[in-house]
Amino acid sequence: MEKLSSLILNGDDVNKKLERIAFQIIEQYHDEKELFIVGISNNGFLLGKKLKLLLSKNNLLSKVKLIELKINKKQPLETKVVLDPETSFNDKKIILIDDVLNSGKTLMHAAAFLLSQDIKKMNTVVLVDRRHRHFPIKADWVGLTLSTTIQENIRVDISETETLVFLE
Repeated sequence: MEKLSSLILNGDDVNKKLERIAFQIIEQYHDEKELFIVGISNNGFLLGKKLKLLLSKNNLLSKVKLIELKINKKQPLETKVVLDPETSFNDKKIILIDDVLNSGKTLMHAAAFLLSQDIKKMNTVVLVDRRHRHFPIKADWVGLTLSTTIQENIRVDISETETLVFLE
């Protein structure tokens, strides 16, 4: 039996949600000299790129750095977490971003890794929050909160020109 996909966010919807999140980040971090966006591979990093562009527009935040956090999403404890490029976050402020927050396992492990770096402050961003928590973590800024069944999946397709979100 073929899976049915329903488009739940088109490119314009996603852009509006990212713009709103960018404004919320600017409100909170407007006086920061340096801010790190840490995107969880792969889609979190790609969303981080889009967010960085929005934050850097009109020099609203002076210095935004984008870092990719590579983690095995299925088995986060099985492999080492890698930062690309390797970065020291000692006394830094970080925005951690991923595409979908489901059980919270990936975001929790990524946050725990960053907390071990002696950071100053961290906020979290997700494009879609499914609200199926198994771990005590939440997103500070969410594009869309969507109640789904456990059997349903959220697929985020990101290209240079467009980001689409599907319910399958």
